[in-house]
Amino acid sequence: MAETCDILISGGGVAGLTAANAFGNAGFSVICVDPAPPVTSRDAEGSDLRTTAILQPAQALLEDCGLWARLSPHAAPLQVMRIVDAGGETPEPRITRDFNAADISEQPFGWNLPNWLLRRELVAHLESLSGVSFRPGIAANSLFTRVGEARVGLSDGRRVHARLVIAADGRNSPMREAAGIDVHTTRYGQKALAFAVTHPVPHENVSTEIHRSGGPFTLVPLPDYEGHPSSAVVWMERGPRAMELLNLDVAAFEAEMTERCCGLFGPLTLASRRTIWPIITQHADRLSGERIALMAEAAHVVPPIGAQGLNMSLADLRTLLDLVRARPEGLGDAQMLEAYHRARIRDIRLRVQGIDILNRASMMAPRPLRDARALGLDALYALAPVRRTLMQMGLGVR
Repeated sequence: MAETCDILISGGGVAGLTAANAFGNAGFSVICVDPAPPVTSRDAEGSDLRTTAILQPAQALLEDCGLWARLSPHAAPLQVMRIVDAGGETPEPRITRDFNAADISEQPFGWNLPNWLLRRELVAHLESLSGVSFRPGIAANSLFTRVGEARVGLSDGRRVHARLVIAADGRNSPMREAAGIDVHTTRYGQKALAFAVTHPVPHENVSTEIHRSGGPFTLVPLPDYEGHPSSAVVWMERGPRAMELLNLDVAAFEAEMTERCCGLFGPLTLASRRTIWPIITQHADRLSGERIALMAEAAHVVPPIGAQGLNMSLADLRTLLDLVRARPEGLGDAQMLEAYHRARIRDIRLRVQGIDILNRASMMAPRPLRDARALGLDALYALAPVRRTLMQMGLGVR
């Protein structure tokens, strides 16, 4: 006997859990499955120590879905995004430029939250929604679609009939593969180290991105940790160098990261374990198929530059939610899914291309190219209209 629901969500990461909350809050019956139970404690094995900057449009979506009240007490505001070029002979700042949210808005650019905490709060909120069933430890492993419905086979042997399947199941999405949608992938030979630090110099709600070679070293504000100013760090390097850093003892690693960030915050102290992630760019040929919509990393993957990853995912969700609210009787039909594809595909491809260019620029090793990068940053910053436009594009607002 098959179960039925309005929406089956494959994927219980931050994007999938947010989608379950959003559609459950809108009154739809939702089943959300994921093969791995979410890790919702900072120091537990397998916890995701990366952080996400929830930019203004995404914050508005979370408020609309009733989620922001749970998240806001834990969020660190991002008022200034600071870009530092340290690509000279020695690791020291050559050019420092601040992009201040006050130039375009009365609000901060966004609010920073640890991914493990986002999962904890999203799972907790699901418990208040009677129409949502979250099933960790269960995977969606088969898909058969007809014009009127999708039939999904689960790893526990159950079958679910749904009007719409949302694939939010990551860069290797089983549901995307089952729907026969191809992807294009670019590999950079890079990896990103993600961890938390404390430091004696307060961050003052400034996100600092330091460019030298190999990729940016980014410190994003966190609330104080054990009485000390704290930041989340994403350190991108070419693969062999990243693995070398991962395997250093703590004292040697702290010395390396303090030098890499030019000592801007004083000596950095490691405040978590180190995790490592491969860096790729990936985008799907299409964002929809019969009775299925792709969102988040099933649809697009970008390097962690400019806080675009999850915010692109939440823009996908906003578009889906708006289409469904405008025409609920068309949930999952061809007209709705084609409208979703058309509404999102151009913005996704433009952002994927733009972040690819920025990442390649951040990897530059030859000195003349690093000098050109610094001059380019200086020239763009000097043009106030261009600076404001870049900030608005980064936020995803017009």
